[in-house]
Amino acid sequence: MSKPIDRRSFVRTVAVAAAVTGISMRVNGALLYTVKPPKGLRVGIIGLDVSHSVAFTRLLNNAADDTEYGGYRVVVAYPQGSHDIAFSVSRIPEFTKAVAAMGVEIVSSIADLLTKVDVVMLNTNDGRLHLEQVLPVFKAGKRVFVDKPMAASLTDVDAIFKAAERYKVPVFSSSSLRYIENRQELTPEKIGLILGADTYSPATIEKTHADLFWYGIHGVEMLYTLLGTGCLEVRRIYTADTDIVTGTWKDGRLGTFRGTRNGPHEYGGTVFAEKAVVNIQPAKGFTSLLKEMVTFFQTGISPVSAAETLEIYAFMEAADESKRNGGAAVRLTDVMGRITPRSGPQK
Repeated sequence: MSKPIDRRSFVRTVAVAAAVTGISMRVNGALLYTVKPPKGLRVGIIGLDVSHSVAFTRLLNNAADDTEYGGYRVVVAYPQGSHDIAFSVSRIPEFTKAVAAMGVEIVSSIADLLTKVDVVMLNTNDGRLHLEQVLPVFKAGKRVFVDKPMAASLTDVDAIFKAAERYKVPVFSSSSLRYIENRQELTPEKIGLILGADTYSPATIEKTHADLFWYGIHGVEMLYTLLGTGCLEVRRIYTADTDIVTGTWKDGRLGTFRGTRNGPHEYGGTVFAEKAVVNIQPAKGFTSLLKEMVTFFQTGISPVSAAETLEIYAFMEAADESKRNGGAAVRLTDVMGRITPRSGPQK
């Protein structure tokens, strides 16, 4: 008679089998091994200095089935993020350990990562590194999502889009706050035309980046989600605790962003429309962003145009210039005029 197998031996045997076969197994709800996806669905992450990398990996690799996120799984990660932003650097060991525990191979170079993946998430928290880190991804022909901030300056944002055009590789960048929970309530059929909007988010400042790029991007991207492109000029009122940034759109609409550096760490806003005034419900978590990312990986079509992303960063750079000039209005055409024209829309 065969000898009974105790629970510990059973778990060990199942885990080994899962590792060999690439099957995802659960025992008492615990994920023992993450599925090894087929070629075409392998995701690589660059930058483990930000919690987004852990959150994206958890959502993809713990997906209930392949239909939830198209079968994509994170298989490889390159940890190096910021070299000198202390808060980011200090988190790399913790986040590397967390991602490795979900079955992700940790590699020592971007070049190594690119040989093992099909698409890339560039999540490095430090936007100064994004242009340098994304270039080998473009050269390898891998579609890439670039997490916020897309870069630390408008010049680098523009350079990333120009490089994407040169190498003919699709790129997508967005804050998760773009995906407003109650956006289905904001249709013209329900509220009429949007006449203006106010948004707010934290706007902590990192000295190595343009002021609003580091965290104010969340609230600014919500504002653009509601009003679209077409801002003519920006004025900014700055105090140590608060920013008030007002944009005037070409059709006369006003959009206001309040950036906070004291008090609760909250996100939200108000839409003023022909038929209603609606409080927006900001995105909770990364589910909506990740679903858009998967569709982008599948189709190569970014849900946010290069033109809109460039204008968002021009808006924030204009806000910096307005601050330097004591709150004077700064025209976006003047800011955008400092970057050379692109050859055309990104495909």
